[in-house]
This record gives sequence, structure tokens and C-alpha cells, in this order.
Amino acid sequence: MALKRRSFLVASTAGFAGYHFGRGLAAGAPAGLPTARSSKPAKSTILFFLCGGASQVDTWDMKPDAPSAYRTPFRPIATSADGIQLCEHLPMTAKIAHHLAIVRSVTDGGQATGDHHAGYYYNLTGHVPDQTFRTQGNDRKPQGTDWPFMGSVVGSRRDPHPSLPQVITLPHMPSKLPFTRPGQFAGKLGLDHEPFYLNGDRDQPTTFQAPSLSLSTDGKVRLDERRALLETLNDTRRDFDKIAAMGQIDSLQEKAFSLLASASTASAFDVASEPLALRERYGQTINGMSLLMARRLVEAEVPFITVFWKEDPALNSKCKSAGGWDTHGNNFACLKEDLLPEFDRAYSALIEDLANRGLLEDTLVLVSSEMGRKPLIGDRRSGGVEGAGRDHWTACMSMLFAGGGVQGGQVYGSTDRYGEYPDEKPLSPSDITRTVYHAMGINNLAAIDREGRPFNLLDEGRPLVELF
Repeated sequence: MALKRRSFLVASTAGFAGYHFGRGLAAGAPAGLPTARSSKPAKSTILFFLCGGASQVDTWDMKPDAPSAYRTPFRPIATSADGIQLCEHLPMTAKIAHHLAIVRSVTDGGQATGDHHAGYYYNLTGHVPDQTFRTQGNDRKPQGTDWPFMGSVVGSRRDPHPSLPQVITLPHMPSKLPFTRPGQFAGKLGLDHEPFYLNGDRDQPTTFQAPSLSLSTDGKVRLDERRALLETLNDTRRDFDKIAAMGQIDSLQEKAFSLLASASTASAFDVASEPLALRERYGQTINGMSLLMARRLVEAEVPFITVFWKEDPALNSKCKSAGGWDTHGNNFACLKEDLLPEFDRAYSALIEDLANRGLLEDTLVLVSSEMGRKPLIGDRRSGGVEGAGRDHWTACMSMLFAGGGVQGGQVYGSTDRYGEYPDEKPLSPSDITRTVYHAMGINNLAAIDREGRPFNLLDEGRPLVELF
């Protein structure tokens, strides 16, 4: 794969704000986070993000008694957890439901915009999108003053991994330029805490590459690749020639070369070495192999791994979307024939695989998205009711937790009879982010700004200690 600048360095160029994380501050620093847990902190988190906005009422919060204008044609089925039902097109997930905590009452409370950019930002950082998201919509680019991605916060709190990045994202960076989604970057924390991106290939799903990890057949780094990486870094240096924090570029360059020379790095990324039967269990698709890669990275003790669902362009016309979960048209056929079967196989395989290897208790797995879907069937942009689509819906969405000390076989919160709004125990994305920090044992969210003033990286929300 040719080296591309945006594949190695964050396209947002957002890392130079000069903020410092409060690792050295007093352990009792503010945040209001509980300092005790019923079990030890998780070692890793896997975030599986369903790009586009997954429909809650067609999957894990079904409303079989809703009026026909809202009701999904899918039947609910029993699961391995007493009293919990899922969609009939999730039969393998139903078998591992005893590991799941389904949170059904997440809402933006009217504080997002309904656009994808704001949805990414709120759900990936835990912070309410600022006014620029309303004025710029999906033209709003990532900024150096953005609040940091939850994975960057987690990675910044853990001791440095001896050979791998703290935060790894695969199989792509959403979304296609120039519409790079805010919220997935380190923002205020700086370049040292940016995710390391691995690129996946839909046609070769067991192949994952990053420009800094392209190795020759004898395992040695090709000289031209080193030169190309250096040129990438120098290009970035020129972009930021007016910014004082240029020492971070040197640090990033050193880290990249260290990764290039590491045999353990190449080994950790070799998903093709997994047994064929196991690869088939995950499903040999780009998303299935990305989750298998995530399990390998958990074994390698990487603190935070994100799998952003990679859309299939072949579904663009069918689903009136970018080929992912943004099902503006033909929602039911797209879910039944394409999205749910791939998700069901890959996600259930991940939970099953982690459990079989004794890794699930130490690994938090969160399934999230930037929004839910409108329960009222029909989107005017795709033919209304006849188009059988569901529009964006930020007022209510569901999320799945498993592992990491979370007690499975439970449902938290509920929604009204249509699945439109939370009915009991409404939550915000801030609560979900704080729950991730809690599972990872992160109780100190103090940081210091460029002026030496202390501040908190996430004041909003509370951890759902009831899940643990």
C-alpha cells in the first residue's frame, strides 16, 4: 500500500494544543468518579462503532406492539439471558446475550444537531458538540482545541506499551476527506496520544497495513518506505511551522521508526496466522477480520482498540446511504440481508472468543454509534413510507456493554412504546464515556492547560456503576 499522509498522521492536524494530562496530579483530584470497583479494572477496551447510526428498534430494543407505522417486520426471539429478546436476524448474538448489558435509554437531550459529525463527537468524547457544529454541520473539521477521544484519554493514563501504540484504530479513519469526523482524535491532549490507524482492505480482509508498518518479505524495513515516512513527517512539520510544539513531531518520528523495527509489532498485526476455522467463525469480511485483529491486540495488551464499521459502497444505492448503518432507504432489506448477518457473526464471535480465552473479564467491549434511527418509518429523502427507510434519530439510541467487569444478562433503562424517547433512566453519551473510564479504573481526569491552570477532561455524566 502506498504511503499516504492521512493514513499515518491524523488528518485533522489537531494535536498541538499543548495541554498536559494530569498523571502527576494528586490521586484525589476532582471528577466525582467512584474510586472503588467490585472487580479489578479492565486491561483493554474494544469500541465497535457502527458508522452511520444503527436502528435500535430493529435490533436490541424492539417494539412488536407498536403501531404499524413504526413497527419493524422483524420478530423478536428469546436469548440466553432470561427475559431479554433480540431481533430474529441476530441468532448468534442471542446465544451470547448472557454476557451483554443492553443500555436502551441513551439520548442527546437535544444537545446534538442530528448530523453525523456532531454524533461522532458527542459519542466518542462524551462532550456536547459546541456551536460550531450547528453552524458548520458536516463541514465542521476536527480542531486542535477539540475535547479528546475517549481512547486517547485511556491511552494517556496507562503506562506506555513496550512495543505497540496505546490506542489503535482500524480498519479506516471515518469519513472520506474532506468530511473527516471530529471526535476520533486526541485534540487537546496532543499528538503523543493520537490513535494509530491501521488500514484494512475489503478485497483482502486479512491484510492490515499502516505506512509505518510496511515490511519487506525478509522482515526488514525498505529504505524507500523510511524515506517516505520521513517525507510525511517533514510535510507535517511544514504545515505546523508556526506552532511552537514541534518537538512532538520528533517524538512521533522516533516512535514510528521504533515500530518499524519491532518484530513484535509485525506479529501482533498478522491476523492471517489465525486458524481458518476461527477466521470463518468471525466471517472473513473486513469488519469480521477487524474484530479478530482487535482480539489479537487485546492479547498484546493494547489498552484501547477501536473498530469503525467499514461501509460497503455496493450498498450505497440500495440503502440510500454510504453503505453502512445510515439506512435512509430500504432499511429492512439492508439490515436483514447485509448489515445484521455480518454484525451478528463477527460480534458474537468476538465475545465468544474472548470468553473462551479467559480475556472477557479483563476486556470491556462497547458497541456504539453516532445516533439511532427514527422509529416512524419513511424518510422523505428516499421516497417516504414507500422507501421504507429510517431517518436520523438522536433522541434515543441503544448501546451494548460486555466484559470488563460488567454483569451480563441485564437491560438498563427503557423507552416508550414507539422506541422514540427514554422512558426510564435516561442517559447521555457523557454517562457512557464515564462508564468506560470507570471500567478501565480511570478515576482522575485532571489536566493542565497551556497557562498552567488545572481543568477536568470530562465534568459531565456519571459512570453506570449499577452495571458492574
